[in-house]
Amino acid sequence: MDVRPLDPAVHVSPQIALEDLAVLKARGYGAVISNRPDGEEPGQPSADQVRAAAEAEGLGFVHIPISMPNLGPDQVQAMRAALEDLPGPVLAFCKSGTRSAVMWALTQAGERPADDLIAQAAEVGYDISGLRGRLE
Repeated sequence: MDVRPLDPAVHVSPQIALEDLAVLKARGYGAVISNRPDGEEPGQPSADQVRAAAEAEGLGFVHIPISMPNLGPDQVQAMRAALEDLPGPVLAFCKSGTRSAVMWALTQAGERPADDLIAQAAEVGYDISGLRGRLE
């Protein structure tokens, strides 16, 4: 599992396996957010499967599926609400982790400088520089 911290309360990763949820619980995570649409790739666990495995471990779970062309304010608001409401730290995941990093940055827009958000994502391997206009 490739977990990358964006800030102390929010970490992101590529797709997780169902057995990773026990590891996340043991590492002290409080919740998981799936930013991956169901059926995006053959063989990926569905949101319902991840939810059941997360809940079996006592983890919170929220599914906020996004695709970059369809990313809008409703999804950003849902992500912001989830990050405020879920017990932390929170692991958000998608296929590569990039969409989850994008969602985190958009929830921080206006509260933190765009350069800081872009730099933090780059530090853990995600290039979100194309979002500069939305982050400023």
